[in-house]
Amino acid sequence: MKHPCCLIPVFTLAAMAAAAILPAQTVERVIDVAPAWAGHRVGFDFKTFGDRQYVAFYDGERQMTIGRRLLSEDRFQLTRLPERLGWDSHNFVTLTEDDDGHLHVTGNMHGVPLIYFRSEHPHDIESLRRVDSMVGRDESRVTYPRFLRGPANELIFTYREGGSGRGEEIYNVYDHETQSWRRMLDQPLMSGGGVMNAYPHGPMPGPDGLFHLAWIWRDTPDAETSHTISYARSRDLLNWETSRGEPIPLPITIDTGDVVDPVQPKGGAINGNVHLGFDSRDRVVVSYIKFDENGKTQLYNARSEDGQWVIRQASEWDYRWEFQGRGSLNFEVRSGSARVREGRLTQPYSHPSGSGEWELDEATLRPIGRVTRPSERPAGMNRPQTDFPGMTVRWLSAPSGQPGVRHFLRWETLGVHRDRRPEGDIPDPTPLRLLEVRLD
Repeated sequence: MKHPCCLIPVFTLAAMAAAAILPAQTVERVIDVAPAWAGHRVGFDFKTFGDRQYVAFYDGERQMTIGRRLLSEDRFQLTRLPERLGWDSHNFVTLTEDDDGHLHVTGNMHGVPLIYFRSEHPHDIESLRRVDSMVGRDESRVTYPRFLRGPANELIFTYREGGSGRGEEIYNVYDHETQSWRRMLDQPLMSGGGVMNAYPHGPMPGPDGLFHLAWIWRDTPDAETSHTISYARSRDLLNWETSRGEPIPLPITIDTGDVVDPVQPKGGAINGNVHLGFDSRDRVVVSYIKFDENGKTQLYNARSEDGQWVIRQASEWDYRWEFQGRGSLNFEVRSGSARVREGRLTQPYSHPSGSGEWELDEATLRPIGRVTRPSERPAGMNRPQTDFPGMTVRWLSAPSGQPGVRHFLRWETLGVHRDRRPEGDIPDPTPLRLLEVRLD
């Protein structure tokens, strides 16, 4: 049985936004995309390529759906793909365009055979067709699919093959001439040797012209068995090295990776909370959480200095996040990436005692104050507009193609629930809407 939600019409929502926004913001347009699934949190995607904009989401009936519009248009063309979401919050959907304009879509996977669609014609979502295999091996237990661009702008697809506690990181590269995929690496980038797996952040391009990668190992599907914060870097995504420039043979293992912090299992570190950032001198900063000597959860920043990782505690929280077990978790504490903004090294964080953004002392990587800046999101819209208990607001942003204008995708949903159906009623689908916001 579904619970009837009180949904606010488009004109009411837009009027509320216009009345409540910060003086520097103007909501210029609201576009209804479609009703979206709200029974649990799962990742959608929102991308702009040239004059084209795409959304990938699960509709009100949990069907994987792709939307496309020209930036000049006020509605999305929609097509539904033959994939239906269950209750697993790992099963996000993501998409990209290749150099010829063909659309690639993947998702709804957590340790299942590869699910992948490619359009037969450029920019044409109606021609999306299922492709059963990319290269024909290591595609039976796929999780965490991701598209990225390499150093020569080549299109890359990476994913985990295997399971939590027993998996390997696979990399494919796309050949535009043959419109086919091949292995980018002859072996996995990272391998747990059948006894663990890596949860990576990256690879991401840094301001120094290198690709950077940080990760945490995990021994079993139980979250508390996460351990050992590690790092590697590369110029071409083929040859990897430590922060000291020493080559690392592939696949990278627990014994060969550059260890940032040898946090032990049940030490308070967890996947999803290891992040890469950079200071004003382009030095990489790895941020993560773990327990301090008193058993409290704290945020730490580590930087390679004179060939050694120097670790500094950033927070002084009197709280312990005691996580354990399997399935998707609601994160009580979140670390953010250190980054230079407006000449200052800053770092966002989230904690039960409050969330915000610190200014960090560049020498010590410790907070020296708080940063206050207006949000780009329309004020007054961060609270749910439905009356169903436990709803949260979800946001994605994408370029608008206009200077000073940003596009936001907004919808409401329940949170994660250990990848199981929550007890009781389920909310009705909520509106998936695009907000065009001018940032004056």
